[in-house]
Amino acid sequence: MSVRVAPVAYAVGEPQVSAQAAILIHADSGQVLYEKNADEQRSMASTTKIMTALIALETAATNDPVVTITEPMVRVEGSSMGLQPGDRLTLKSLAAGMLIVSGNDAANSVAIAVAGSTEAFAEKMNLRAQELGMEHTHFVTPSGLDDEAHYSTARDMATLAAAAMKNPDFAAIVGQKAMNISFVSPEQTRRYTNHNKLLSMYEGCIGVKTGFTKKSGRCLVSAAERDGVRLIAVTLNAPDDWNDHIALMDYGFTQLESFPVDDSGYCVALPVTGGLTSTVQVQGTRGETVVIPRGAAARVERLVELPRFVYAPVMEQQAVGRVRYVLDGQTIAETALLAQACAEQPPQEKPFWKQVWESIRSLFQMD
Repeated sequence: MSVRVAPVAYAVGEPQVSAQAAILIHADSGQVLYEKNADEQRSMASTTKIMTALIALETAATNDPVVTITEPMVRVEGSSMGLQPGDRLTLKSLAAGMLIVSGNDAANSVAIAVAGSTEAFAEKMNLRAQELGMEHTHFVTPSGLDDEAHYSTARDMATLAAAAMKNPDFAAIVGQKAMNISFVSPEQTRRYTNHNKLLSMYEGCIGVKTGFTKKSGRCLVSAAERDGVRLIAVTLNAPDDWNDHIALMDYGFTQLESFPVDDSGYCVALPVTGGLTSTVQVQGTRGETVVIPRGAAARVERLVELPRFVYAPVMEQQAVGRVRYVLDGQTIAETALLAQACAEQPPQEKPFWKQVWESIRSLFQMD
């Protein structure tokens, strides 16, 4: 579903959060609903794996290779999905392992398999960050282990999460409370439980990723969706991150609502001038769902813009008008009004001089 956002004026009563840095955005438009030190550069722990997994899944989309785990791949501290040298599993399975149980071994394995080394993979991460407009981010490790040169901001991590959630494979993984991950060799299936407790704690939560180191503190990136409104929340160094995100999401859903735009039921006969038919049927179309300030639906004006008549010829499915939706003086959506049939011009009689000329030419034409 494609979603546009209308201009938003926010109410008082913003949430209080424990996080040192935080942000709440409307995922589809990037509209900021709340922020606190959102551009302050901080370490982001294992939420780093959002980028690592996204690159892995984008790579696997065209070719999902089987990766043979080596000793250097698993030579990493911290959380693990239990990989051993000699294990064989696909790139997608490794992405799932790093997202569900925050496996540092899975992140390292992806980095080395995709780029040859963690250093080369970090270059890919930074390039992707530039493409996404993450202006205050620099990656060093694929797992998020502490490094002075490894940092991001709440705003940049929200941008990353919004992009990652548009990847169907990514969204399918992070929305699961538990997941079976298959190994090619030894042939087996292991079940892993998602570290993201918010999936069970908050109605509508659909992801995304937890993180923790002593330096960074508790970090959390989350996504939730209700009634067509999708929100992304990020907290960095938040002692009470679960409740921070519940408060942020609750606040966000009180601020916004979806407004479906559908004119497919609109139908009218439009007069045609100079055509073989006197009218042509015009039908409306379904438009984008618009996100608007909650309670603003009554102020949305629907303006049908259709001429009193059209000149032939008219082609089938030709746009002959539109319907605009206006909120507080600004157009927030529009749909096309399309002709449902052709309206052709009658055959044109040839001018007298052309008829004479063709008659003369015919006298000299040979069989």
